[in-house]
Amino acid sequence: MTAAGPAPGPVEHMSLAEPGRVDFYVLAAADAAARLRYACRLAEKAWRLRHRVHLHAASAGQAAQLDDLLWTFRQGSFVPHEVLAAGAAGATSSSPVTIGHGPASPPAADLLVNLADELPEFVAAFPRVAEIIDETGTGRQLGRERFRRYRQAGRAIETHEIGAEP
Repeated sequence: MTAAGPAPGPVEHMSLAEPGRVDFYVLAAADAAARLRYACRLAEKAWRLRHRVHLHAASAGQAAQLDDLLWTFRQGSFVPHEVLAAGAAGATSSSPVTIGHGPASPPAADLLVNLADELPEFVAAFPRVAEIIDETGTGRQLGRERFRRYRQAGRAIETHEIGAEP
């Protein structure tokens, strides 16, 4: 903490001139599984558009869930992906979709899907970020805090209200 308040986090160091954008997807559902399924849908869509994606999980357990879901979230789905070793700083991967957790910087990608409650230290390295917010009180509150930090950093923000899953 500094005399002026809390020490700035990684997002505060983003330049206002950065072209980065953050999309907040606000789900009507109030369960963690809906967030993970929606993350898989986003990853699949981005991959089909030939973008590289990093799914940043809140924990090793959530990373394992994403690993399983990318094979099963939709009948006929196939999203090539790799789970990165925990703590592997400067990891590289030839996979178009990677899954990781913790503070280690993942390989470069076009889209970061953040499923953690906090902003990862490496968030500024991504030109586009997706935040998926569920309908729980805690989910909304933590999402608002992240929204505020992105706005303070000068990121362009879009909000998308997502109805019930088909």
